[in-house]
Amino acid sequence: MATSFELLADPTRRRVLDELLAGERSVGELVDRLQMSQPAVSKQLRVLRDAGLASVRVDAQRRIYRLEPRGLREVDEWLAPYRAFWEERLDAMERTLDSMDD
Repeated sequence: MATSFELLADPTRRRVLDELLAGERSVGELVDRLQMSQPAVSKQLRVLRDAGLASVRVDAQRRIYRLEPRGLREVDEWLAPYRAFWEERLDAMERTLDSMDD
């Protein structure tokens, strides 16, 4: 099974996730917004769903997809030390700028 990192390496999948970040979307909405064919969008959604990065619910004849934040936990955990790194640097820069005001 591919890792979240391998799945997110694909720019098309990232575009799909970007759309789902804004809210639930039907396949038809994603086709229109991404300007891709329905089979291509469905293929990417299936991969994301199988990986736990997206989920689907049925609404009459439509399939509505949404982002699954739990699926991004692996990426979030990997990014945590980098966020801390940048927060330390930004705090140091803020202290420097504050001291320049004096």
